[in-house]
Amino acid sequence: MASRWLDFHGQPAVGLQTPWGDRATVLLHGAQLVSWQTSDGYEHLYCSPQARLNGQDAVRGGVPVCFPQFNQRGPLMKHGFARHLPWQLRSIEPERLRFTLADGAMSRQQWPYAFALELDVTLNPNALRIDLLVRNTDVRPWSFTSALHTYLRVPDVTRMELLGLEDTAVWDAVHDVHGRQAGPVRFGAEFDSVFQAQAQQMLRLRQIGAAQQAAGVLDITQSTSCLQTVVWNPGQTLCKTLRDMPQDGWREMLCVEAASIDSPIELAPQHSWQAWQAFHWNA
Repeated sequence: MASRWLDFHGQPAVGLQTPWGDRATVLLHGAQLVSWQTSDGYEHLYCSPQARLNGQDAVRGGVPVCFPQFNQRGPLMKHGFARHLPWQLRSIEPERLRFTLADGAMSRQQWPYAFALELDVTLNPNALRIDLLVRNTDVRPWSFTSALHTYLRVPDVTRMELLGLEDTAVWDAVHDVHGRQAGPVRFGAEFDSVFQAQAQQMLRLRQIGAAQQAAGVLDITQSTSCLQTVVWNPGQTLCKTLRDMPQDGWREMLCVEAASIDSPIELAPQHSWQAWQAFHWNA
């Protein structure tokens, strides 16, 4: 295992490289994982070439940590403040990096509670796991919503399908329609849906019609503490309005997010909540 400090387009970051050749890069800003490359050299995370890498704004791509609010479902800034703040690198272990964030003057301006977060990024051969631990260090209970807002890199989203959500309850946020997913999830226009996660759920992202031996597939799992899976792609029309995305960037990315967002998570003092999302690349 080798780790080193990096300059990622002007921002401080930590790089991790395993003996078998897998690599990861994590910004201190937001503890945001912005790159995961397997030993075959394939980059699995999308990071917009127009992302705002200034140490203050949210970074479009990688794996933003949404806490203590998802999207605009509450009074705080979109997706909460955790992705806007500098985290601390706490430990480097074999194949693992650990980052922490605690409440401070900046967080208390928006949210008057004491908390502690830990984020672990762990590499195994052709595999990545991200663990998030949320701890209430206050004397009062508080509630939150959270997600690991993963941007996956794809060759062309219109030629991809996501398996494993068939017959799952879903809310189509674009059209405000509740229903059940019929068949594999496929993409073309704007897509924004919240799926109710199933126990031992495993998703598979692959190219439509491609045999496994001809094109790799990505298996995606998440902890049972994440009660929802959010799938998002802005599509061509919305993408043109996003200043930190190229106009054709929508074709190269797909968000598959491990989330718990429909109901706030209630956390008593000195109690904790843990969530994870994991990926395995079958080349």
